[in-house]
Amino acid sequence: TQGEDNSSEFITKYRTCRRQMRECSGEAGHHEGMSSDDELTPTEVTEFQKSKDNVLEDSRKVFEDVHADFCDIRKILLKFQEWKEKFPDSYCDAYISFCLPKLLNPLIRVQLINWNPLEQNFPELEEMPWFRAIKEFSDAKNVSESK
Repeated sequence: TQGEDNSSEFITKYRTCRRQMRECSGEAGHHEGMSSDDELTPTEVTEFQKSKDNVLEDSRKVFEDVHADFCDIRKILLKFQEWKEKFPDSYCDAYISFCLPKLLNPLIRVQLINWNPLEQNFPELEEMPWFRAIKEFSDAKNVSESK
């Protein structure tokens, strides 16, 4: 398309200009493929941060009108654990193990909106509360099945 052609042409001219500037300045430390052509301008960084902040603000509102018992993964899994212990046949007949991923998916996604594994100081998945809750539920499930 026309927009992609102009963009490709601009990038080629930009890289040529940067190469010429490096050659003129005698910059010897450049390695092909390590160029910063893809770095964002300060304006783009500001726009990205503003957009990201808006998304995070909106994500906090997603479950604001939901009762705490139905938006806390640990509490939801506790209800299922109680069901399984009190009515194991009904629990098994309902194929709950197949339903839980779909049920918990939106709750987990909202918690992962701001997670970036490439940045430092972000928790590992295994350290996140939702992951620990699912692991505890799974461990309790395995213990009760082995009885």
